[in-house]
Amino acid sequence: MPALRRVLLLLTPLTLFAALPAHAEDDSYQQMLQYLTHTRMDGQTLNNASGVVGVNMASGDFNQQTNVRALAVGDHAAIQVRTRQSRTTNVATDPDVASASIGGQAMQGAQGVFSINQASGNGNAERNVVTAALARQGIREAGDTWFAAASASAGGTVSPAPSAAAGKERAVAVESTAMQEVRGVVQLNQVAGSANAASNQLHLSISQPVQ
Repeated sequence: MPALRRVLLLLTPLTLFAALPAHAEDDSYQQMLQYLTHTRMDGQTLNNASGVVGVNMASGDFNQQTNVRALAVGDHAAIQVRTRQSRTTNVATDPDVASASIGGQAMQGAQGVFSINQASGNGNAERNVVTAALARQGIREAGDTWFAAASASAGGTVSPAPSAAAGKERAVAVESTAMQEVRGVVQLNQVAGSANAASNQLHLSISQPVQ
């Protein structure tokens, strides 16, 4: 009698890959080559924090950030704040995707003074300033020169980086679940892109009556 023969067919993974559209692999490869910059506060970051808090977050190249606070108490208390950030002859590639965001339950129930800088991209300058002067010699007014000194340039020199090209993604966001029930002073600079300058300033001048 003739011998029975069994034939085993093996389906290799190559059969499955052949069924995928050609552009699917191309898109995935292009995403791998993209220059991505992301800064994000998430989860329970700074939940129920209290006091004076400064945060600087940067993703990219040549970003500059500062948080400045000054307090003066005395018979003739006064404050002048001068800040300058500058850079020259720096060149960097613009990111394809840039985002700065705060999400999750970040900063829920926080109390105090919070100064936050988030930058994604190249050549950005961000600054937060809080000043408080408590004088004991009657009522006085802060002159124009005092405020001019406190609002010195944050941007410095203009960025040599080109503007964002069409098709590149830029996004900033504070999600609805974040920063709930925050009490106090919150300064927030969020920048996604290149060659931006952002500044927040709070100046307090308080006088006690003469005893």
